Amino acid sequence: MNHNPRPCCPPVPRGRAGDPNETHEENDVNKTDLIAHIAQQADLSKASATRALEAALEGVQTALKNGDSVAIAGFGTFEVSERAARTGRNPRTGEAIEVKAAKVPKFRPGKALKDLLG
Repeated sequence: MNHNPRPCCPPVPRGRAGDPNETHEENDVNKTDLIAHIAQQADLSKASATRALEAALEGVQTALKNGDSVAIAGFGTFEVSERAARTGRNPRTGEAIEVKAAKVPKFRPGKALKDLLG
């Protein structure tokens, strides 16, 4: 039986040029895999699927940059969180260093996604 451990996405060859049998880890799904999945499921060319994915990602990035959150019903919410300044340690020397405050992206999964994963 030919069982694909990643049913949403076909395996994509990875690795050295000329070695088409080498694939990435079975649990990893990358942008190329998502594009292939979108193209197949939406009956689009890979070029159209690439443009669609790029547009969606750009929309999320623009909203986050503007300080907005992006809620996708049944999936989750992307938002920006403020990380306070703090004192850290240099792991090599043990010396105290100041870590600046930062804005970081966060993802909060929705109920449907949580339920799907068990």
